Amino acid sequence: MDLQRVFSKIFLWMAFGLAITFATGYIVSQNPNMFDSVFGSKSTRIILLIVELGLVFALSFFLKKLSPLAAKFCFIIYSFVTGLTFSVYFVAYKIDSIIFVFGITGVLFLIFALMGMFTKKDLTKLGTILLMALIGIVICSIINIFLQNEGFDLGLCIVGVIIFLAYIAYDIQMIKRNMDCNLEEDKLVIFGALQLYLDFINLFIRLLRLFGNSKD
Repeated sequence: MDLQRVFSKIFLWMAFGLAITFATGYIVSQNPNMFDSVFGSKSTRIILLIVELGLVFALSFFLKKLSPLAAKFCFIIYSFVTGLTFSVYFVAYKIDSIIFVFGITGVLFLIFALMGMFTKKDLTKLGTILLMALIGIVICSIINIFLQNEGFDLGLCIVGVIIFLAYIAYDIQMIKRNMDCNLEEDKLVIFGALQLYLDFINLFIRLLRLFGNSKD
């Protein structure tokens, strides 16, 4: 596979997914009826969460069994469903603040993507460390739901930023390594786009919580 061609497609699909998510989130946030239909019912939120997890699971573990068209469809649907839940950030934060943090996220993403692309250091060992750290953050976040400690939450956001910055470089290098496997190019493109999309979204959310201006 041609490295430049593959990564051009990956970044294009990632940008397409982000565009769907942010556009959907903004549109839903501007329509009170649509927003209430998403967040007004606990069962709806649970269904959306199950759909999101199901699509990520399918794209991560059953990608080889999916057709390229099915993989692309799953990625688009996932971006749309994420956009539905993402609308809460457009309601909670000022739009100029969201745009500003999006720009910061983009710059940081570019820097660490380039690091992952050109570093000669083997980042493979980072995978286990990052996964354990991510699990730790999830557990601590669940605990803090009951503690409601703002300082602890701030610390988790900072650690989360570090983790997902590292994940960007790690995932870029892993995508390069996967180019040598027997995976169809279109499937590799969608898999890579999903991984980097998730890195970008998670980094953006934590930076928004750190630097965003709320509407309150």
